[in-house]
Amino acid sequence: MTTTHTIDPWQFAQDWQDGWNSHDLDRIMAHYHEEVVFRSAKAQALVGKGELTGHDALRGYWAEALKRQPDLKFQVQDVFRGHEMIVLSYSNQNNICATETFYFNAEGLVFRAAACHQTPRL
Repeated sequence: MTTTHTIDPWQFAQDWQDGWNSHDLDRIMAHYHEEVVFRSAKAQALVGKGELTGHDALRGYWAEALKRQPDLKFQVQDVFRGHEMIVLSYSNQNNICATETFYFNAEGLVFRAAACHQTPRL
């Protein structure tokens, strides 16, 4: 059984970052199971749903996000490992911080993920 104990967290983080920075949706989607469930307030704002299920829904959201941000670039800041999960903290091209949590299945694919974005203090 593959778990995060056999996934190198820093290698995953590098692959994830490189995929996003390439803007290659196939490369990005290769980390995710076909029935992935992804949660994000940004998805809610962009496509009207904060929880997306499956490759098609996730791909559609990310295609629109990349189209709207042609200069998108991520820089992983830190990596945290948990039980069959990894959390990445990263910043984007505008120096806005975010985290993403990834839950892995037995094949080492992400079956559930959630993104949280830095919220300015009022």
